[in-house]
Amino acid sequence: MTQLQYILELLGTFFFAISGALAVRDQHDDLFGAGFMGFVTAIGGGTLRDIMLGSYPLVWIGDINFLYAILVGVLVAYAFFKYLIKLRRTFVLFDTLGISFFTILGVEKALSLGVQPEIAAIMGMFSAVMGGVIRDVLTNDTPVLFRKEIYATACLAGAAIYLVLVNLQIDRTINLLISIAIIFIFRIIAIKFKLSLPNFKR
Repeated sequence: MTQLQYILELLGTFFFAISGALAVRDQHDDLFGAGFMGFVTAIGGGTLRDIMLGSYPLVWIGDINFLYAILVGVLVAYAFFKYLIKLRRTFVLFDTLGISFFTILGVEKALSLGVQPEIAAIMGMFSAVMGGVIRDVLTNDTPVLFRKEIYATACLAGAAIYLVLVNLQIDRTINLLISIAIIFIFRIIAIKFKLSLPNFKR
């Protein structure tokens, strides 16, 4: 893992921990509950990915810095809760940053383990969205994956672009930054203009 990839993965963990901790804002939960929610949100997707790929030890077990990133994220959410919660789209912002980082890093992790590119794209999506799904289930909310908005689709689009740029032999660092930015921008635009895929049932 390169230094940039490592930093991005820690940042993704940090952002997801914040989004998880903020998710208990209406649950009247205590600091431990918020910390637990931040923890499962941050490590849920990556843990499922690594289990499916047979990659051990799990990344947060093999590197204590990921737990520290989660702790800092929860403490930031706690310390600035009143300010963050007043910002209308704060929760969405941190969640979007999390999925942007985790999608591409999940794709890279899968590719490094020798899976096919199509499977790597799916693993990237799993890395990004499953922590949020677990968070929503635990807070008795409809998982964002099943709401009428573009979420996992943005992850798959970013993963596909990353794989295309790999085939074009674009510099890896530039590819990482471009693909992450595309997921972030795609998701924000979809929220702003209320874009969604066609309904399955007509």
